[in-house]
Amino acid sequence: MSRSAASRANRRGEPPPSPEPLPAPAPDSHTHLDIVLGERPADGEHGEWAAEEAVDAEIAAAEAVGIPRLVQVGVDVASSRWSAELAARHPNVLAAVALHPNEAGEGRATEEALAEIDRLAALPRVRAVGETGLDRYRTGPEGWAAQEQSFRAHIRIAKRHGVALVIHDRDAHEEIFRVLEDEGAPERTVFHCFSGDPVFAKACVERGYVLSFAGTLTFGNAGYLREAAVITPVGQLLVETDSPFLTPVPHRGRPNASRLVPHTVRALAEVTGVELTELCHALTATAERVFGSWHEK
Repeated sequence: MSRSAASRANRRGEPPPSPEPLPAPAPDSHTHLDIVLGERPADGEHGEWAAEEAVDAEIAAAEAVGIPRLVQVGVDVASSRWSAELAARHPNVLAAVALHPNEAGEGRATEEALAEIDRLAALPRVRAVGETGLDRYRTGPEGWAAQEQSFRAHIRIAKRHGVALVIHDRDAHEEIFRVLEDEGAPERTVFHCFSGDPVFAKACVERGYVLSFAGTLTFGNAGYLREAAVITPVGQLLVETDSPFLTPVPHRGRPNASRLVPHTVRALAEVTGVELTELCHALTATAERVFGSWHEK
């Protein structure tokens, strides 16, 4: 996700209405509230972030449908700082901080920027480094070396602070594995918005990685994702929005929000055959194993 993608998302309008609440709480393991709620300043620029009242209302809307645990994810220095600050003041939110692979591919993973991510990763409510990884779709070959260098730096930051690693993997499955095996993956590693087939899912599961499924699971052309979910043990599953992107059916094409997670959870229950309440409990347990307790300061 880049700043240009964020701008496009913000012009699509408001997210659709909330669905029926879940029978038990479940998490949104990856959201971008700063983008859901409007334009945000880029690094080094001045601008207005969303008002606290708007942020709190969005979090409350998610809680009202059974999503009381959110992981707010940074993609550059500015949004990572904002994510850490939100998590510090809001009990429903934990933070992940990083420089997105596309940011790195454009030369923004400077020593100063990485040092700031390292500083933020030490904060008590920052529980993951990410989203980091490799993107061979939006970044051309000229940026791949910079992406990999940044990815390696983020892996080391996550391990140094003992927090989870949240991976962005787009058209780079084997390259991601190569870097993880070379660096040594953190104990808790999550493939955000899992996009692989069952063969890749099996390889991830065997390595102990957690697979997080987004609204793409509900898309008609995503049978391979549903097959991947079926072979993933319930203890290695998470759900997410990646909001405001990847809105689940029946609202595909409109902006996503954490309050829409129930659509994906219900789809995952149907696909895996796990009873809905049981699945909600399992997803919460996995989120707390990966990110720690939301109740800890």
